[in-house]
Amino acid sequence: MDNHKVLHIITVSFTINHFFGKQFKYLNNRTNNRYFLGCTPSEEFFQLSDSLGYVPFPVNVTRSISPFTDLIAIYKIHKFIRQNNIKTVVGHTPKGGMVAMIAAFFARSENRVYFRHGIIYETSTGLKRLLLKNIDRLSGTLATKVVCVSHSVREFSNADRLNAPSKNIILGLGTCNGIDTENKFNPEKQDLLLINRMRSDIKIDEKDFVIGYVGRLVKDKGINELIEAWQILKVRYANLKLLLVGPIEDRDSISEESKKIIENDPHIIHTGFVLNAAPYFNLMDIFVLPTYREGFPTVSLEASSMNLPVLITKATGCTEAIIEYKTGLFIKNESSDIIQKIEFYIENPDIKKLHGYNGRNFVRQNFEETKIWDLIHENLGY
Repeated sequence: MDNHKVLHIITVSFTINHFFGKQFKYLNNRTNNRYFLGCTPSEEFFQLSDSLGYVPFPVNVTRSISPFTDLIAIYKIHKFIRQNNIKTVVGHTPKGGMVAMIAAFFARSENRVYFRHGIIYETSTGLKRLLLKNIDRLSGTLATKVVCVSHSVREFSNADRLNAPSKNIILGLGTCNGIDTENKFNPEKQDLLLINRMRSDIKIDEKDFVIGYVGRLVKDKGINELIEAWQILKVRYANLKLLLVGPIEDRDSISEESKKIIENDPHIIHTGFVLNAAPYFNLMDIFVLPTYREGFPTVSLEASSMNLPVLITKATGCTEAIIEYKTGLFIKNESSDIIQKIEFYIENPDIKKLHGYNGRNFVRQNFEETKIWDLIHENLGY
């Protein structure tokens, strides 16, 4: 199936680096395929196309449920597939997957791949849960192959009969793309001048113990519980800082109290959205992800690759992300447990260092991006 055209569909451009990185250029060198990427248009979407090796196809795919907009997207994708004679269509996330799989099915694309990045309805209830579940089931039914980004996601998919189990594929131990362990997330290849300037700009002292988080600041990520834990920890330890890298979103919003604390506490550094979060890991001592729902937490792999011990819940997809007591610790979605596990690393710096070292080795062996890209070519045929 080499030397042909491949179309990927996503919803928003901020996922491009996480979902693909330089995957298209790497695979193009092996296959001479041409890669198209459909996405809601943005400046970032067009800017990244040359460096990452894809042809941009602007199409408005909303993350929210919008029947009229979705029908227009399906029509445009279907037309694009037929005009360009595209045989392989790959849809990501429930909405990107749904419009891509419907369009590809009616365009009779031979290879229809749905990436199930998580179970979006896992924390929903009632009619919303039923609707989201059926959207996911529709995408899985129309796909010829379904990539589950973790063993937990595959188990959930089989239990809820989202598609025929024979369609499900896992890339290695999990993940959708792997990470760049040798350059971008290599602690030995960081710009020290940049790191020192960042440390000075956001007022982090060398003696500070920095608790880090990277991602969207929303309820499902356990941010309310993290802030509750912070309120107690900052009283017990004078040299603590909390570094939150990512935007506060209105959808699945955190509490107003949490927002006020983040805004007003001088020992909380909130960066907002950043295009490249990699340098911020250099400022952290530990990484905390008290999430309620994941597919596979790529950000925890990034933290581990940067020699950070990871504190993470046992939410769907997370159990494969660390080796407990070797690369990190599992936490509950409770402030008391988060406090206890953070204190363990504060009071045991040698173990903190060892777990960070082990974590990098674990990620390099199992999630280095070129290894995952080879698996994509071998298992998905593009």
